[in-house]
Amino acid sequence: MTKFATFALALGLTASSALAGGYVAPVVEVEPVVVDAAKPASSNAGLVVPALLLLGVIAAVASDDDDDDDDSTN
Repeated sequence: MTKFATFALALGLTASSALAGGYVAPVVEVEPVVVDAAKPASSNAGLVVPALLLLGVIAAVASDDDDDDDDSTN
């Protein structure tokens, strides 16, 4: 019984000190975000994709290895 009373006393003392100040809501200060709208973001994605496709077509045509003109009719 004395162990239970000691435990209850220790628990009661820690609980009262933990709640002594009450609840205080945390204060969150938000810093303003400055957006520079004068300089628009530039994107060259409209030119890069067609250029890569064009290079791919050129590479495919250049590597086309047709040996059909080997008609030996001599």
